[in-house]
Amino acid sequence: VGMYSCGPTVYADQHIGNMRAYVFADTLKRALGWKGFVVRHVINITDVGHLTSDADEGDDKLEVAARREHRNAWEIAEQYTRDFKADLERLRIIEPDVWCKATDHIGEMIRFAEVLDAGGWCYQLPSGLYFDTSKDRDYGKLARLDLAGQQAGARVEVVAGKRNARDFAVWRASAPGENRQMEWDSPWGRGAPGWHLECSVMSIEYLGPHFDIHTGGVDHIPVHHTNEIAQSEAYLADGRPWVRWWLHGEFINLRGAKISKSTGGGVLITDLIDRGYHPLVYRYLLLQAHYRSQTEFSWEAMDSARAGLRRLLDRFAAARSEPAGRLGAAAAEHLEAFDRAISDDLNTPRAIAAVVAASRDDRLTDGELTALAREFDAVLAIGVADLAPADLDLKRSDVAISEAEVKTLLAERNAARAARDFARSDQIRDHLASVGVTVEDQPGGVSTWRWT
Repeated sequence: VGMYSCGPTVYADQHIGNMRAYVFADTLKRALGWKGFVVRHVINITDVGHLTSDADEGDDKLEVAARREHRNAWEIAEQYTRDFKADLERLRIIEPDVWCKATDHIGEMIRFAEVLDAGGWCYQLPSGLYFDTSKDRDYGKLARLDLAGQQAGARVEVVAGKRNARDFAVWRASAPGENRQMEWDSPWGRGAPGWHLECSVMSIEYLGPHFDIHTGGVDHIPVHHTNEIAQSEAYLADGRPWVRWWLHGEFINLRGAKISKSTGGGVLITDLIDRGYHPLVYRYLLLQAHYRSQTEFSWEAMDSARAGLRRLLDRFAAARSEPAGRLGAAAAEHLEAFDRAISDDLNTPRAIAAVVAASRDDRLTDGELTALAREFDAVLAIGVADLAPADLDLKRSDVAISEAEVKTLLAERNAARAARDFARSDQIRDHLASVGVTVEDQPGGVSTWRWT
């Protein structure tokens, strides 16, 4: 099986919502391997070309981050790539067979764009080379787009001279006088590749012109994956679908959970660890929902997931004194139920129910439970084969903060509330929460605090 997963844009740390896509892809890959398939998996690293809007407009996210952090864009990409890979390891996500960076494949991207240009699929403007979507009769088929109803600016950048509102940049030329850290010479001027071009080029490079599975988040469907398909099938020009199967993971709702001490944005895996949660508790929480269903994140949900996983570990860990044994009829029934669930569009909630049912079955010997745990963990990777219940209670590694510093921040927050600067007020509250301080707002605009 050839499988490609859209990787991160490494301009900042990936929050836990971003990580859902990789837990999903990993579970899919594990399930395929468990069923006997040999999977060749590719994940890209977008270190240039992704603009500040997924709708193909704004400035390059790496360039923005470089200005924000007063650092070299290459250094930023290296740091956040390293952080991302560390989070994969924490979540027991198997690394892909191939990591590929956009900046390592600029030459291939230019050659790909030259083929499109020579085939009459593109036109050039001062701002770069654009794909003419009107020449693709099937454009938007993945997203079932209402092309007639689209208006300029609704999905993609409004650029003077564009023939169609949905046309997208294959190559972006640097503006005159623009000082960019990442740019290359091309037949269409000095500049950088379009974001959509990168995934087409690198997936074909490492998986061949046609492959089996492409994964990503649902947010990629209307723009990024739609444009990948258009340019890839134009490039291949063989009348065949470029990819056989497209699988997309849904969002996780992070409202009310923005407490990252490092970014002030979404919750990070390291934030979970700081609060004492083993990262596999979060993986377990995600797998309790189907990958195509939206789910909610909250600290109460994390507590519930930890309690549920602990109950499983209580039974499976207690059975490990007995080596794995052959499965009798009752154990085989549980494994079959697990197999049916996983085989039914990766139905992980039902698969977890099968794991729970096995853990409660008094007919099973410890040797059978040990054997089943290995099978279950080969797909779900939630620790039933090797973790102990005590492993779920991490020692909390709060950032040191003194009482005087808390009071200073609380005074600043009260002032921000009085000035109706609620964004700053929320930012301070979330930061205090991340270091173990709970703020409670009282009537009259006064706030109190306590150690969590």
